[in-house]
Amino acid sequence: MTPAENTVARLMAEAKLRGRGNRYEDFSVGQRFVHHWGRTVTESDSVAFSTLTLHYNPHYTNADYAAAHGHAAMPINPLLVFNTVFGLSVEDLSEIGGPFLGVEELSYLRDVYPGETLYASSEVIAARLASNRPGHGIVTWHTRGHNQRGEEVITFKRANLVRMRS
Repeated sequence: MTPAENTVARLMAEAKLRGRGNRYEDFSVGQRFVHHWGRTVTESDSVAFSTLTLHYNPHYTNADYAAAHGHAAMPINPLLVFNTVFGLSVEDLSEIGGPFLGVEELSYLRDVYPGETLYASSEVIAARLASNRPGHGIVTWHTRGHNQRGEEVITFKRANLVRMRS
């Protein structure tokens, strides 16, 4: 084995998976999470997302059209805003959980523009044992997304089936 292969083999042998996320018992109603990463969204993010998802609303892909409708720049596709804020919450809330059960009360509160940084926070609003799934509970969170100025841009509630420790 070469020295490089030895190093790789040693690192792989020492590597340990680090669990992220939480189990059902880790959540309590009223508990708050400030999701730490944040994500700056760009015009190219939005155009690529719009194109790849076949979302051809010209507000998000045509600068002239956006300007004609009163925007200083093309707004970021709202579905990208949702996916970004949702994604920021996954590590803390549902990464090792279980199936995603849905979103309710989704509200877009203001447009997001290229160069803005999105942040997220969540609060546990409900937690109950799953009646038909032993070893699991259902947790519901209210997630809020805001920009770098602290202005709330999106809010929604979502639920997951979450595994218990036992």
